[in-house]
Amino acid sequence: MNRVVAIVEGYAEQAFARDVLVPWLVARGVSFSARLVGKPGHKGGVGEYRRAQRDILALLKQESTTVVTTMFDFYGMPGSWPGRKKAREVRHATKAAVIEQAILDDVTDQMGPKFNKKRFLPYVQMHEFEALLFSRPEMIGDVLSDATIADDLTAIRDEFSTPEKIDDDPRTAPSKRIEQLCPAYQKVLHGVIAAKRIGVEVIRHECPHFDEWLSALESLGQTRKNQH
Repeated sequence: MNRVVAIVEGYAEQAFARDVLVPWLVARGVSFSARLVGKPGHKGGVGEYRRAQRDILALLKQESTTVVTTMFDFYGMPGSWPGRKKAREVRHATKAAVIEQAILDDVTDQMGPKFNKKRFLPYVQMHEFEALLFSRPEMIGDVLSDATIADDLTAIRDEFSTPEKIDDDPRTAPSKRIEQLCPAYQKVLHGVIAAKRIGVEVIRHECPHFDEWLSALESLGQTRKNQH
């Protein structure tokens, strides 16, 4: 079973990986786990690139057969991240890919000419974790036991062709929209429960970039099967 470790930006992403992605990927022949970026006890958030770079390089060097991936939000990502400034100038569909390719290029340069690039699959979430919850927005209201917000959340979802396009303005990013409608919302608790209830199949259908990442992870299980 291929081993994959994701370096993620916060506790919600780590819990999402543990409760939603791990069962899905293990069933497809991929051992998957997630660890927080930075030192224990640090404040969550995407942070400066150097912190993530250090963790990515260390993990790749320590475990020579492990595939490393990431889960960092585009929302709030500082300009120190490779490709972040260029991503502002391209169309939405390629913003994440521009950053992911730039991160891959940087890590490849740091690792040296013998590095196998297939061991690193950077992923940038558009625009943040809560976008995935808008794949079935009424489920957020169900988890929060507040059916009155379902219509408002659905109306927000209907404004966009995919939840991944819900903008990253500090006032109207996916998490901010949820918090405005329901101040009781807690990302790690309610967000992860909602994601579990929505399910991987619905999320990947509604979120094409997430689907690309998940497909790449699933293919690692297929690769190992094809080698036997």
